Amino acid sequence: MTSLVITEQEGHVVHFRINRPESRNAISRELMKQLSDAFREADSDSEVRVVVLSGVGDHFGAGYDLTVDWRNLYGENNPLGVRRMLSECVEFEMNPWRCSKPVIAMIRGFCLAGSCELSMMCCISYASETARFGEPEIRFSAVPPAIVMPWVTGLRHARELLYSGDIIDANEALRIGLVNRVFSEEDLENETMRYAHRVAAVDPEAVQMMKACMNFTAQSAGFDQCLQFGVENGALVEASETDSYRRFIEVAQREGLRAAIRWRDKQFQ
Repeated sequence: MTSLVITEQEGHVVHFRINRPESRNAISRELMKQLSDAFREADSDSEVRVVVLSGVGDHFGAGYDLTVDWRNLYGENNPLGVRRMLSECVEFEMNPWRCSKPVIAMIRGFCLAGSCELSMMCCISYASETARFGEPEIRFSAVPPAIVMPWVTGLRHARELLYSGDIIDANEALRIGLVNRVFSEEDLENETMRYAHRVAAVDPEAVQMMKACMNFTAQSAGFDQCLQFGVENGALVEASETDSYRRFIEVAQREGLRAAIRWRDKQFQ
């Protein structure tokens, strides 16, 4: 079986590379399982102090794999089935957040939809100048499984992106606080790993307690409850066959998925 997560370790830093470059590292169910297992192993390994998460090839990730029939994978396309789907997606995306060790996202190319949410669950995000960010789900009558962006960028920036589904470049992502730093493509990996090793040089007990305190700050303000509210309401939206969704499916069945995506995108130019 092909490994969808390549694991490299240097000293106390472990690096997970999502390995689906042929699909721009889109998230499949098997990838969800393999990456979740990798995070659990890193969390229980006392030699690991810092985790770096990136993608093989030119992209961090294009979101959930649209060639998968997600709506019917969990039973009938109704609110309960969609709720199960969204709940499982949130559980997956929470892996970096729940890992007791610091997790650094290293982002190049597309970082969209579920992949964008996965990156926002990391403690820190470093991006190359090639990076592109966004959550275009709303254009397809869907909502993000995890409404985490307001906690990262603040309400106004999150509203602007989530209401429209617009995609922004790395410098705009830096301006609104979606990433910590932007580097050239050539410098991205060296700078990311340099910082990861600096953190790994700190006593792990202190760093892990600091992460726990930082997470608790958000959780005590209602972080977990807000994510769950998003799941409940998202299930109602995604189980509804809106006019745009029906027309999108018609184009996809007639001309293919890529053509349907191009058809929808043209309406936002």
